Amino acid sequence: MEFVIISGLSGAGKSKAASFMEDMDFFCVDNLPAPLIPKFAELGIAGTGEYDRVVLVTDIRSGANFEGFFQALDALEQMKCTYRILFMEADDGAIIKRYKETRRSHPLAEECDSLAEAIDLERQMLAPLRTRADKIIDTTNLSTAKLKGVLRQMFGRAGANQGQMEVRVTSFGFKHGLPMEADLVFDVRFLPNPYYVLDLRTQTGLDTRVRDYVFHGGQAEEFLKRLWELVSWLLPRYEEEGKTALVICVGCTGGHHRSVAIAHALAERLRAQGWPAAESHRDLGRT
Repeated sequence: MEFVIISGLSGAGKSKAASFMEDMDFFCVDNLPAPLIPKFAELGIAGTGEYDRVVLVTDIRSGANFEGFFQALDALEQMKCTYRILFMEADDGAIIKRYKETRRSHPLAEECDSLAEAIDLERQMLAPLRTRADKIIDTTNLSTAKLKGVLRQMFGRAGANQGQMEVRVTSFGFKHGLPMEADLVFDVRFLPNPYYVLDLRTQTGLDTRVRDYVFHGGQAEEFLKRLWELVSWLLPRYEEEGKTALVICVGCTGGHHRSVAIAHALAERLRAQGWPAAESHRDLGRT
């Protein structure tokens, strides 16, 4: 069971972090009372997998006294339930700006004469929890996309592709319309068309004879080389911005021959370089 507790300053991005963790298949609970934390862990341990990845968000709304919360953490340790605490913070200027933009009230606003005073008081109240944090993220200069990328690197599922953006390469035919989900679109209608070779017409770009025809002459190989230079440069930059999935679409006229051959070759190269690349051919079944 993977147990993550998100806490930190109000306005530092805890809610956004929880929503991103949900996208990573975590079950998220906001502000669960401290006495119920061990009970929830018991439910996850005894379950059938639906609660094997859990995020709990706790903050100043739980009260100034964290003694009950720390007791809950001690109970988790006694249960042999491993947990990590993620503490989120930002500088005063960033938090004040965010509150002005959202026009929401700080949880300690009624106890203080100003927003700056409320932020300072909250820092003091959360100091004991911050010292126990396993990870601390300062979101002062962190965009929403970059925050998503940081969380994916920290909490992505273990394995060779941990935290890595998923790539899907799709072939299609322009006469059937552009794929709605496309992020990048490349047109290979300049390549020799096997459709006009009678004994290749009924085959596809997955067949050896069609691939050989498409790549004969060197244009397809040169295009693939230049395409790979662009794609391999772009992928890390999309990933840095927090993109979790990228759809690359390659199109020809009907989506049977040229686009299929190029998309398949690109997907193979991506996988060879360690990217978790899926491959699909949208229009192979169409006439």
